[in-house]
Amino acid sequence: MKQIVQYVSGGVTAVEEVPAPLVTDTQVLVAGRASLISAGTERYVVDLARKSLMQKALARPDHVKRVLQKIRQEGIAQTARQVRAKLDDAMPLGYSASGVVLAAGRQVQAFKPGDRVAVAAPHASVVVAGVNLCAAIPDGVSFEAAAYTSVAAIALQGVRLARLTLGESVFVIGLGLVGQIAVALLSAQGCRVYGMDPDASRVALARTMGLDEGATAPSRESLRQFAPAGVDAVLITASTDSNEPIELAADVCRPKGRIVLVGVAGLNLPRPPFYAKELEFTVSSSLGPGRGDPQYEEKGIDYPIGHARWTAKRNMEAALGLMRSGKLPVEQLTTHRFGIDDAAAAYELIARRTEPHLGILIHYPESDVASPLNRRVELRATPAKTGALGVSLVGAGNFARLVLMPALSRRSGVRMRGVCTAKGLSAVHTGQTHEFAFATTDIAEILRDDETTAVVIATRHDLHATLVIDALEAGKHVFVEKPLCITPDELARIAACVHELGPDAPLLFVGFNRRFSSTVRTLRNRFAGVTPLTVSYRFSVGELPPASWPHDMDVGGGRLVGEACHAIDTCAAIVDSPVVRVFADSAANAGGQPTDDRVFITLRHANGSISQVSYQAGGDRSGPTERIEVFGGGITAVAEGWDAIDIWSDSRHTRASGGKDKGHAAELDAFVDACLGGGASPMTWEHIYSSTWAALAAVHSLRTGLPIALDDPIS
Repeated sequence: MKQIVQYVSGGVTAVEEVPAPLVTDTQVLVAGRASLISAGTERYVVDLARKSLMQKALARPDHVKRVLQKIRQEGIAQTARQVRAKLDDAMPLGYSASGVVLAAGRQVQAFKPGDRVAVAAPHASVVVAGVNLCAAIPDGVSFEAAAYTSVAAIALQGVRLARLTLGESVFVIGLGLVGQIAVALLSAQGCRVYGMDPDASRVALARTMGLDEGATAPSRESLRQFAPAGVDAVLITASTDSNEPIELAADVCRPKGRIVLVGVAGLNLPRPPFYAKELEFTVSSSLGPGRGDPQYEEKGIDYPIGHARWTAKRNMEAALGLMRSGKLPVEQLTTHRFGIDDAAAAYELIARRTEPHLGILIHYPESDVASPLNRRVELRATPAKTGALGVSLVGAGNFARLVLMPALSRRSGVRMRGVCTAKGLSAVHTGQTHEFAFATTDIAEILRDDETTAVVIATRHDLHATLVIDALEAGKHVFVEKPLCITPDELARIAACVHELGPDAPLLFVGFNRRFSSTVRTLRNRFAGVTPLTVSYRFSVGELPPASWPHDMDVGGGRLVGEACHAIDTCAAIVDSPVVRVFADSAANAGGQPTDDRVFITLRHANGSISQVSYQAGGDRSGPTERIEVFGGGITAVAEGWDAIDIWSDSRHTRASGGKDKGHAAELDAFVDACLGGGASPMTWEHIYSSTWAALAAVHSLRTGLPIALDDPIS
């Protein structure tokens, strides 16, 4: 299938051949027929990609701040590698499309193959969309018109937030796509509409959409004549860095009027008019309630209509209904049409503004959709890198692309085979960057590939257990990024698989990288033979929104299982003994914020050592992150930030450096060496099981308030 892609570093907009995406239980798979370029939004992305590195930095000072913080925490070299990799990203473009359903997920009942639908999805010949971002196209509405649906829903949400009633007056600033649609919606609602845009042709077009009066640069007098007491509301649908739209809106509003920002403008609100008139100001959020909520978009959980009357999906459906009735004539907004193969020319048009344009449609021939869908794309006939160990990657998120793959690519004895992701684009881009032979969206392509000896799993956590078992049973060595799994049942299934395969089982390795760091090696060597030890590990992490996927117990397993497992395993590595008992306690709940990431965990080890993990998300991101203290045998050691290691013994103090090394390269070297050498694994199953069990037991201890022993049942 073909997809429109924007490359961040070189600024190139291209059409790439990518494997067709998979459809999950709550998604719909759609063959594209038409999609709409949102010129304002997508021009911003294209323009930013075409800027120099310095211009990108000036445009996104928030990213510069994050880079400087990362340098302090991880060093210049590691940060530079990750920044270069991030700048090499390929981004999908677009979010408003229409097409025909090819398949529906197991939990989807509203759609079936052959249905015509509008979807909030990127420009591609085959797309997937959550069921709540998919709306049926009514009879009489063309694919071209339906391609406007997502953009129309954005305009409709802005109109709803203005809370206008029949006969009220409204001023629309900016008559691009969203502004034109807003004019039509307001007119259909019985409002009197005044519009402005510096382009006279757009003002003229808006009159055909229902505009009552308009101008390229309206005078205050003309607006006073239109609404002597001031307009009831202002919709800002322009895109500018200037603060002028806000100032103009405040000036022309009546007392207690409403201003809704749908586009982009300066946000320096002038206090005098807002204070004197008690004006309301609202920023509209995309298509409506639900947009950006993983529960709504990914799990298909709808909001009850009594609590959220107009969700993103309902706004899409309402826009389509207005198209059917003729009250939203989006067809007359179309100025250009391009086939998918000529899409780069469309983006040159909007980037360079070579001619007037407004609604730009991309068309997809039906012949682009093969049956069965091609879920594998060959990237090169002969891989550029050769080696004895054929490695395939499943999942290509930030961590895999920015940390794992650069480290593995530098390793000798490895050749890259396949890379598998759910949507395909990241598989192709990662595959091209790191010299993989093929890209796929079907894990079966990886498992049946005879040249794949080892599989690296870096997906979201809920997929780990099944992928680990499938890969082991297929005879592949497995490196799975932590956690190994997210439920006790999954751990039991993996344990049964390992035991059933026996001593000839492929190697199983979990990404507990910190046990391979220079710091931990130094501590292990210094305390070798000393038992028992006492270890304190403080792990300070950034706070995440409650709705983010690591907090989702069904997807991320919670932050204790997903991340604090690092600290648990590191303690086990330092004392060289598995965990046999766990007790955890957390801070009291504060205003609905999760507290599983504000926890103290006490660990008893088999050799009598004891350790405590302090996993805290309540601090400042710029503060110190990780600190380890070890006591025993008359020795005290403190390791700060994976760099400074202070050791006191016999009343003498020495200092070493850990080099800000967290062990990622060393763990991958150990994995490759073990796969090639065929000897004992440097990470035993006993330690893998123990550290995974301890993280799961910590969650259970939080829920029960009781200490959990290794033989105790947990759920």
